[in-house]
Amino acid sequence: MAIEHGSTARYTPSVSSRRVAAATKLEPTRARLDVEERRRQLVALGHELFSTRTYDEVSIDELARAAGISKGLLYHYFPTKRDFYIATVREAAKQLLDRTDTPRHMDLGDRLDAGIAAWLDYVSEHGPAFISLLRSGIGADVEVARIVDDTREAFLRRLLEEAPIEKPSPIVRVALRGWVGLVESAAVEWLGSQRAVKREVLHKFLVETFLGIIQMAAKEG
Repeated sequence: MAIEHGSTARYTPSVSSRRVAAATKLEPTRARLDVEERRRQLVALGHELFSTRTYDEVSIDELARAAGISKGLLYHYFPTKRDFYIATVREAAKQLLDRTDTPRHMDLGDRLDAGIAAWLDYVSEHGPAFISLLRSGIGADVEVARIVDDTREAFLRRLLEEAPIEKPSPIVRVALRGWVGLVESAAVEWLGSQRAVKREVLHKFLVETFLGIIQMAAKEG
């Protein structure tokens, strides 16, 4: 149960939060845990919490409580809540890229199909955070925007490498960049509409749109 502003309700972490918190909780025998390892554990916890709620819905008090450490110690690792959030956004971007990176030995069509399936899995699991991020949930944050743009660029490079065109022309790059934006917007609308469209229908639409865009761009280029 989340803590609402002004509420006196008792905080009860989710099962998944308790599981991550167990790994991050300070214990005498682990008090000298390497700083970077501790940061990684805290980022894992933050990623868990921010996956189901937006930036504004998670407080520093809750983060510290879930980790089993004091708020002061949390600030030792991350000077501000924003710093902590940015670290979780960076981790989320890495996970998204890793999960959608399909094996090179697969057929192109199979890779595209598997990649979109992995993308939809990810946004399904991290819906609120995903929507909040793309809608600039913490305002015009330059660093968060840079992480998002770098992730988009990484997807674009991957698509250009995998496109069935020997030398992609500028129009192909423009078309594929547009497709990345379409996939993001479609996912946000899908989640926001409580998945009014069946997942398999959306999946097929994204695959066929990609193939159609590539075909049209190749003709123009």
